[in-house]
Amino acid sequence: MFVAPAFAQESETEAHGETQSEVGVDHGAGGGSFPPFDSSTYPSQLLWLAITFGLFYLFLQKVVLPRIGGILEVRSDRIAQDLDQAAKLKEEADAALAAYEQELADAKSKANAIGQEAREGAKAEAEAERRQVEAALDSKLSEAEARIALIKDAAMRDVGQIAEETTGLIVKELVGTTIDKAAVSSAVKASRR
Repeated sequence: MFVAPAFAQESETEAHGETQSEVGVDHGAGGGSFPPFDSSTYPSQLLWLAITFGLFYLFLQKVVLPRIGGILEVRSDRIAQDLDQAAKLKEEADAALAAYEQELADAKSKANAIGQEAREGAKAEAEAERRQVEAALDSKLSEAEARIALIKDAAMRDVGQIAEETTGLIVKELVGTTIDKAAVSSAVKASRR
């Protein structure tokens, strides 16, 4: 049944010559209480609540929870696989690091051994060169000493002869006469000893 607005009803009644003093019309609505709060509807509401809850529970148990459980299981498996893979990669990285450190230690020890060999080789070469230089210097020194001895002997021979001549000239100048060369030579030889 169609209910027209109040102002439309007034205009119809005025057109028929009647006036109505009420604006609203009672359409037969019941006692005025809200149905969910009406105690006479409690049993049917409880029945439908139980049926709806039961169906919702079955829907959750049969459809939603298995899907969520499957998703959680898949995620758990994926996380476990990722953790296993991470642990495996960590072990590989640790092994690679240990191998790197071992190779580094080996390289350092090889470098130290090579450096020690080079030092010892250079030391041996320097020692051999020093010996050669010392030997060359010793031979040059002995040659120089021999030359000095020859020069000294020659100079000493010449000194004796020069001393004899000088002595003869000094005596000649002082005394005015020449002296025998043998006497001058024996006098110079006696003074040199």
